[in-house]
Parts: sequence; structure tokens; C-alpha cells
Amino acid sequence: MSAPLSLIHVDAQRIVIAKPAGLLAVPGRGEDKQDCAWSRVQAQFPDALIVHRLDQATSGLLVFARGEAMQRALSEAFAQRRVDKRYEAVVDGQVEREQFDIDLPLIADWPNRPRQRVDRERGKPSLTRVTLMARDAGAGRSRVSLAPVTGRSHQLRVHLLAIGHPILGDALYAPPHALAQASRLLLHACDLTLPGLLGESALSLHCPPEF
Repeated sequence: MSAPLSLIHVDAQRIVIAKPAGLLAVPGRGEDKQDCAWSRVQAQFPDALIVHRLDQATSGLLVFARGEAMQRALSEAFAQRRVDKRYEAVVDGQVEREQFDIDLPLIADWPNRPRQRVDRERGKPSLTRVTLMARDAGAGRSRVSLAPVTGRSHQLRVHLLAIGHPILGDALYAPPHALAQASRLLLHACDLTLPGLLGESALSLHCPPEF
């Protein structure tokens, strides 16, 4: 079983947790995939409803709505890009540029589901803003800050792979040498800013990664 949930913020209409790596955000298919962040939150807050998701392998900030009105409001805010999200990741290789965008369209890789891939002709527009935080020349790795403008499935993982800097510990996308450098995916949702909605004030939260 994964590490227990850590409550970051609770108010009358919103719940924000720090999801541990390895825990599903929502139930999967099959009896063995029913334990998830949502079911654990609902055990304590029965009115909690899903708003967005994090990959099972990704850790970090995850928000739930308390009641359908806030669920609709938050879902619209995500769709309208009024929610700011920032991730930290440790990637293979020395990232050279200090700041840059990765603008590569993504599509489901159907023969290899759940993988995604870059497809310049049929893919959906996908944009990630990258800021270099630190380089570790000795270990041959870099730490980066990632701000996804769009929210495609596996967007950050595929975008970093596409520019030659796969995220360490990525069991789906990293080549063997990058996979072997970490026991988990080194990707963490560390910052979340929610707009003021339905009488609740705007909320900015930070949860540092454990790696």
C-alpha cells in the first residue's frame, strides 16, 4: 500500500491533498484497482468529487470539490486555463537552455496504450513551458520546472522524452539507463493556484517534492 494521504487544505467547498507516487487518483478497472486517492478522501469527506487527475506514478497536489456546484465551477476553471499548475522533474542529461517552450502535438499511441506520442499531423496542440532549475554534471541530470499550458495525457513525460531529456524513473517512456536511475517517476505537482469561486477566495498552495 502507498503512503497515507496528506491533507494540504480543507474548506467548505475544496479539498487539496498531496497524492503519493504509486496511488491511483481515481478507481481503475478491476477489483485490485479500487484503492485510490478519491476513495480515501471520500472515506473522510463523503461529498468529495473528482475535478482533475494525476498519473498514478506522479506525486503532488490534487484538488477535489465538495459538492456538484464547486465541481462544475472548478472543472470550468481548468478548461478555461484559469488554474495555474507547476511541476518539478529530474530529467536525464544536461538541459542547455534556461527557459523554453515545448510545442509538440500529442495523440494516443493506440497499439501501445496507454502510451501517447508526438504526431505533427493528427495530434492535439500541446504546450509545456520549461524553466531550468539546476544541472548536476556529475550525475548527468537536470532539475526542471514545468508549467503545462494544455493538459494532455502524459504531456510532460512525452514532451521531455521528445527533446531528449526523459524523466528519470519513467517506466512507460524512459530508456533503460534513465529508468534505472530512480525507483519512481521523478515528477511532482508542486504548485497549484485556484481562482476564487462560489464565494471561496483564491488559493495558492505549494508542496515541495521529496526527491
